[in-house]
Amino acid sequence: MVEHTPRALRSPGPMLEFLRGRDVLVAGWGVSGRSLIEPLHDIGARPVVTDAGEKALAEAAELGLATAPGEELGLPGALGRFALVITSPGWRPDSPVLVSAVTEGIPVWGDVEFAWWVDQARLYGPVRKWLVITGTNGKTTTTQMTHAILRAAGVPSVACGNIGLPILDALRRTPGPQVLAVELSSFQLHWAPSVRPEAGVVLNVAEDHLDWHGGLDAYAAAKARALTGRVGVVGLDDPVAGALARKSRARRTVGFRIGVPADGELGVVDGKLLDRAFTKAAILAEVGDISPPGPAGVADALAAAALTRSIDVAPQFVKEGLQEHKVGPHRAAFVREVGGVEFIDDSKATNPHAARSSILAHPQVIWLAGGQLKGAHVEDLVEEVAERLVAAVLFGLDARTIAEAMSRHAPDVPVVVLDSGDDAGMGVDAVMARAVRIAAGYAGRGDTVLLAPAAASLDMFTDYTHRGRSFVAAVQALDEGDIGSPR
Repeated sequence: MVEHTPRALRSPGPMLEFLRGRDVLVAGWGVSGRSLIEPLHDIGARPVVTDAGEKALAEAAELGLATAPGEELGLPGALGRFALVITSPGWRPDSPVLVSAVTEGIPVWGDVEFAWWVDQARLYGPVRKWLVITGTNGKTTTTQMTHAILRAAGVPSVACGNIGLPILDALRRTPGPQVLAVELSSFQLHWAPSVRPEAGVVLNVAEDHLDWHGGLDAYAAAKARALTGRVGVVGLDDPVAGALARKSRARRTVGFRIGVPADGELGVVDGKLLDRAFTKAAILAEVGDISPPGPAGVADALAAAALTRSIDVAPQFVKEGLQEHKVGPHRAAFVREVGGVEFIDDSKATNPHAARSSILAHPQVIWLAGGQLKGAHVEDLVEEVAERLVAAVLFGLDARTIAEAMSRHAPDVPVVVLDSGDDAGMGVDAVMARAVRIAAGYAGRGDTVLLAPAAASLDMFTDYTHRGRSFVAAVQALDEGDIGSPR
């Protein structure tokens, strides 16, 4: 059993005082669930862990924590002893435990909501400024860019949230950050109604996670919770995100576009990022300095610039931060050039909207795609990018759906579908290796072989990083004889 010695902390504050000496149900023993335990102990609450997995409950019990199997909590009145349920962001609102909690009048918070109140109560130092980043695509890149700009400006800061580091762990760091660059998913925002960031951005809104939210309107409404603080920022080139400007509850709302900005906007003029929202006109960076290159990378840079300019970061530090930022793995990352053909790993393009941005960054593309579409539609994507496609190699659960869209909107483009029988017989890494060799065979000098799946990876791979690593390994195994030799 692990013994816990509480820290010498300030009072939990009025919003957390009700938890002192009470049981709190931690629903989900993942990264976010683990981050809750120390703060709950520190305010005098008693965490109790529940999870659908027996292994997870056993692990929590080994750490000396109380546990409760989900089936027990589904019984009438079983939740009555809990002052609060803190849910993992992945738990749907219709999960039986959460439905029972609401029915019994027990508040349900997400870990982000709890972190917000921990910060407001000053349990781990002064209240931080939250810069919140959300959107269907580009969240992680924008968060990393924001953090890079803050570092360049010498602002004590940390990137946290959906990017990997739980917010609670960031708050407990010593010395503590003054500013948090917080990536938040729609799930996290759904469970965090109280968050009022210093500034928040909605980059874009496209079909994704509709099975969880129940529709695009509810998904967009969850994203719009980023627009509730002092400054709201929206991507004006995206019709859904741009429309949220009219619904923004932020005290001031600005926009960004890849084009000439109006007053109150950030944009691009003559290859330069320009701020006309927080000053009359200030040049922030050169388009050529942005990584990843292309419209999506520039849009993310404008969003990061808007967030940091909203807290008075000077233009020169925006430029320095964006120059220092380099794209992370599996996010439109250059892998290798073979025989004049570039190979790009954008495994993180897990929906059609992300794949669109990736394809449009290159004039001639051999497209590797497929996986779980999660209810998203690919018709508009294929129709828009058809003229750029040299060939397509498709794999995974919904490969046939993409192939059907290709037959309707790009009938002259060669398409190869690797059937699920191939997956079962060869193993996923061998399937990817075959896909890469076929793609290389269709490529010629000046072409780009692009992994931009437009779909989730879990039908075949552990996650998108596994899919990306498999692609990179397959590319590294090529030689020039594989280029331009269809097989």
